[in-house]
Amino acid sequence: MHKKRFQAGGILLVMLGFIFSTAFSLTGTSIGEETQTTSIDTTTNKKWESYDRSEEYQSYITEKDVFITMRDGVILTADVYRPDGPGPFPVILTQTPYNKNVNGVNEYFVKRGYVQVVVDVRGTGSSQGTWESFGIAEQQDGKELVEWAASQAWSSGKVGLYGASYMAINQFFTAAQQPKGLAAMFPIVPMGDSYRDIVMSGGLVNTGFIPLWLGLVTGTGLLPPSYTLTDPVQAAGVLINHAGQISGFQTNTLTSALAGGEVAYDGPFSWQRSPLLVADKVKVPAFITGGLHDIFQRGEPLLFEKLKANGVKTKLLIGNWTHGDFGSGLPADNVPTLDQITLKWFDKYVKGMNVDVEGIPDVTQFVLGDGHFAVQPGWPHAKAQAEKYYLRSGNLLTKDTPSMIEGSDFMLQQPVNGICSGSASQWTMGILGVFPCTKDNRLTETTEVTYTTPPVNQDVRISGPIAARIYVSTTAKEAVLSVRVTDVAPDGTSSELTAGWLAASHRAVDKSKSRFLNGENIQPWHPFTTEAVQAVVPGKVMELNIEIFPTNAQIKDGHRLRVSVGPSDFPHSLSTTPMLLNQLGGVVTIMHNSQYPSYVTLPIVK
Repeated sequence: MHKKRFQAGGILLVMLGFIFSTAFSLTGTSIGEETQTTSIDTTTNKKWESYDRSEEYQSYITEKDVFITMRDGVILTADVYRPDGPGPFPVILTQTPYNKNVNGVNEYFVKRGYVQVVVDVRGTGSSQGTWESFGIAEQQDGKELVEWAASQAWSSGKVGLYGASYMAINQFFTAAQQPKGLAAMFPIVPMGDSYRDIVMSGGLVNTGFIPLWLGLVTGTGLLPPSYTLTDPVQAAGVLINHAGQISGFQTNTLTSALAGGEVAYDGPFSWQRSPLLVADKVKVPAFITGGLHDIFQRGEPLLFEKLKANGVKTKLLIGNWTHGDFGSGLPADNVPTLDQITLKWFDKYVKGMNVDVEGIPDVTQFVLGDGHFAVQPGWPHAKAQAEKYYLRSGNLLTKDTPSMIEGSDFMLQQPVNGICSGSASQWTMGILGVFPCTKDNRLTETTEVTYTTPPVNQDVRISGPIAARIYVSTTAKEAVLSVRVTDVAPDGTSSELTAGWLAASHRAVDKSKSRFLNGENIQPWHPFTTEAVQAVVPGKVMELNIEIFPTNAQIKDGHRLRVSVGPSDFPHSLSTTPMLLNQLGGVVTIMHNSQYPSYVTLPIVK
C-alpha cells in the first residue's frame, strides 16, 4: 500500500492494539559443515535506477464488501478497486487480518492499471470463520483467492501478492500452493521461522510483541463491518463470532507460551506457521524487503537465501527500519521508494511489460554507522571472514586469547533487564523508540557486564549473523543470557546493532543445521524441543552458544565495539513460568580464561 497511507494505518493499528489489548550451501558459508570454505569475491555491475510511469487512469471504481465463498462455505469479504476503464487488468491481492477498512486502497497502483483486491482473512475484519493465525484453512484460502481473482471478468488472469508483515508472511503460504494465475510476490518485512524469529527467540516468550499483536487482531476484528446497515444479521454474526474468539486462539496461544506448554517448544504449532519450511515450493519471482531493526530481522535474509538457492528470481532490500517504519527515508542512494520498486517488479512479472529488473542488485543493505545503502551480489556477504573477539578481565574485548589466571564476572539473574534499550524499541515495532534511552544503551548496561575494544584505528565492517560462545555457571537451576552488540561513539553513546538470547536449558546445538564460516560456527541452530532440553546443574560450567541476529554495520575509526552480557531482555523476552521459578535469585558466573575462553564470532568484511 502507499507508504504514507500504509504508515498512517500502521500507527492506527498499533494504537488499537494498545487499546484492545534443510541444508544448503552458499558462497563463503556452509550449513552443517565445520570445514573451512573459500570466500569468493563475486563482483557485480548491477545498480539501482529510478523507475516510475505516469498515471493511466484518473479515477477508479470501488466495490465494497464483495463476498467470496470458500470451499467449506465460509464467506470472506473483500474490497475491490478497479481502474475506471475497459480492462482487463492485472491484479494485486492483499490478505489482511487487520481489517480491510483500515488497510484500504493504494491509489498509486490502481491509477497505473492494476486492480487491487484487499481481503479480510477468515475470522477477522468482516469475514466469517475462525482465526488461527496462518492455520491450514487460512492457508488454503490463499490459493482459492488467487484463482478467484484470476478468473474475474475484469482480470487479465495474472495476480501479484503484496503486503507487509502478516500480509507478507501469508504470501509464502499462498505461493507454496502454486495457484493458477499467480505471477509474482512482493513481501515486505516477512517472517521466516515463527519460533526462532519472533514467538520464542532463544526459548523465551516474546512478551514485547505477542500481546500487542494479538490485541491488534482482536481490536480490529471488533470494528463493525462496513455492511452493518445493509446486512445487519450477517454483521452481527461476524461480530459475535470475533468476540468469542478472544478466549480461543489468542488466549490459548499466550497462555501456552507463558506456562511452558506446546507453544513454548519448536514443534507442529511453529512448523505450520514458518514460511521457511514451505519456501522450497515457492516458484514465482519474489522481492523481499526487510529491516535491520525489524522484528523479523533474522528470517528475511534466510528467505532470500532459500529462494536464491532454489533458482527463484529474487531480490533483497534491507533498510534501517523497525517493523513500524519500513520504507522510510526512501528514495536514498539511488534506491527508489517501495511503491516504485513494487511497480517495477509487478510491471515486469504481472503486467508483462518490457522492464529490466535483472539489473536490480541482488542484495541491498543499509550500513549502520555509515549511513548509506550498499549493494552486494548475495547474502551473507561474500567477503566476510569469521573473527573471534574474546571477553577479557577489566571489561575488555580483544582478539587476544585470555590467560589461565584471568578472573570471572558475576551477574544477578533477574527478568526485567533491558526495559530501555535498542531492543525494547525494536520488539515493540518502534513504539518505545520515542524514549532517548532506547538509542543509547548505557542505562541498560548498568545491570549488564560489558566488554569493550579500544578505539579502532580503521573502519571495521560487520555483515551477517553473529555467534557468542560464553561459558557460565549458575547457583540456580536455570539461567538466561542476553548478548548485545553495540557501537560506542567517542562521546560514549552505545548504539545497539543487534542482539541474541538463550535459555541455558535450551543450549543443545544441532551442528548439521548450524552455519559455519571459515570453520567457525557463526549461526548456531538450537532444536528447542522438549527432547533437546538439558538440565542446568547449580555450579556446573555450561557452554552456551548464542545466536545473535544478523546485522550490517561499520564501526568507524575512533569508535569502539562493545559486547554486553545481561540476564534478560524485557519486554522483548520473558522466561516461561517454570523457567522463571528455576532461575530467580540465581547468580551467574561468566568465565573468561584459557580453559573457558568466552568469545563472540563476528563476520568481518575484508
